[in-house]
Amino acid sequence: MTKDKICFTAVEYPDDPNVVGYYYWYICNFADVAEGDKVVAPLGRHDNLQQGVVRRVIFADESNAPYPVHSIKYIKKVIKDKKEDNV
Repeated sequence: MTKDKICFTAVEYPDDPNVVGYYYWYICNFADVAEGDKVVAPLGRHDNLQQGVVRRVIFADESNAPYPVHSIKYIKKVIKDKKEDNV
């Protein structure tokens, strides 16, 4: 997140047959989030935490947010895949 910009992430839940193919926008306070990262975020009316995949990351101010900021939820955790380099 930059000084005037908010980090927004579009998350897909490919393992949930009820919402597969839909993207949900969240605010992410984790500076190192990237497309393809797995995240834990609240989903649905009951805010059940589920694991999803970040499909898009954008930085914008509140007036250009992809979803109304007053209604948006927050990413709770970023899960980085730790791949070892085979050199």
